[in-house]
Amino acid sequence: MKKKRIAILGILLMMTVLIGGCGEKKTEAAPNEAAEIQEVEAALPDGIYTAKFDTDNSMFRVSEACDGKGTLTVEKGEMVIHVSLGSTNIVNLYPGLAEDAQKDGAEVLEPTIDTVTYSDGWTEEVYGFDIPVPVLEEEFDLALIGKKGKWYDHKVCVFEAEPFTEEALAELEDGSYTIELDLEGGSGKAEILSPAVLTVADGIVTAKVQWNSPNYDYMLVDGEKYLPVNTEGDSVFEIPVPALDVPISVIGDTVAMSKPHEIEYMITFHSDTIKPAD
Repeated sequence: MKKKRIAILGILLMMTVLIGGCGEKKTEAAPNEAAEIQEVEAALPDGIYTAKFDTDNSMFRVSEACDGKGTLTVEKGEMVIHVSLGSTNIVNLYPGLAEDAQKDGAEVLEPTIDTVTYSDGWTEEVYGFDIPVPVLEEEFDLALIGKKGKWYDHKVCVFEAEPFTEEALAELEDGSYTIELDLEGGSGKAEILSPAVLTVADGIVTAKVQWNSPNYDYMLVDGEKYLPVNTEGDSVFEIPVPALDVPISVIGDTVAMSKPHEIEYMITFHSDTIKPAD
């Protein structure tokens, strides 16, 4: 009988170990386990990611238009996720407990006004927040205050971080958008106007980019040559966009000098600035 009781306890213990996820309340890890967790967190390099954002309350959630995801930025090992919520009912967040949010000097998170687009094309203005993320794949405290002026404790979790690359681009619905960009390289005198128009058609993403000069006669992207789409004014090109939030190498050929010169530039299209085109 004693052996049977021990066997049952062993099975229960094994089931407890196997059950995991964001909803699990973590116990303190052993020293070797803690080192393993730190190693996993440090393995996430600086960059822009999409990540899922989950909470313990259905009234506190990401907008349905965002498919439960936000934009996770990792810089010098620090993580911040921007999420667009389902409404404007939550006016502030605090990375910690509600009681600490009400103390003198507490720094609460202020909202941004985000425009989200639903699958039927309907747009809505909601509140968004830049939320510090202390850890991935585990719950952490995030308090909120609504329009009634009362703070509440909540648990949230950020998980399934993926680089914002061509896979994320594929999630964009067909249509026209505007997107802000940065240009690096050359002498620093050349510019591409920002925002640019981003077009999605049958899964193919292109951007119409306009230089601040009429002297560019072609561009090279991934070895392919693209000619201007206009004949008057500053040079305008329609080029493919293979990824967002990462520098894309392009060549611009300029005839402004005594002879044509191919100059290498880096263009970065910023995913968090995408808006439906008017």
